[in-house]
Amino acid sequence: QVQLVESGGGSVQAGADLRLSCAASTRFFSTYNLAWFRQAPGKGREFVAVVNFNGVRTNYADFVKGRFTISRDNAKNTVWLQMSNLEPDDSALYYCAAAPAEYDYWGQGTRVTVSS
Repeated sequence: QVQLVESGGGSVQAGADLRLSCAASTRFFSTYNLAWFRQAPGKGREFVAVVNFNGVRTNYADFVKGRFTISRDNAKNTVWLQMSNLEPDDSALYYCAAAPAEYDYWGQGTRVTVSS
């Protein structure tokens, strides 16, 4: 069973930065694509960013607008989401997900609240 544990969320003012972390308990970490999703209150879950298994390729949702960066370290079994210039609309529960094929494994989420 793969466990994903997110951390780094918090309450910040608009314009601030946060760095989310997701640590995974699997020896197959380096074979998985990893992604971040988010879900705001009353809304559906939406894709934020993904990094491929070796960290070479990334893809982002349009709303990221160059503010977020996803990265990973396979030696540490960890993926990060660096978020800059946060906006109130970025407030959500942020999840990481691991994809051996589909997004089969999910963490419990870390909450980000951005006030104006």
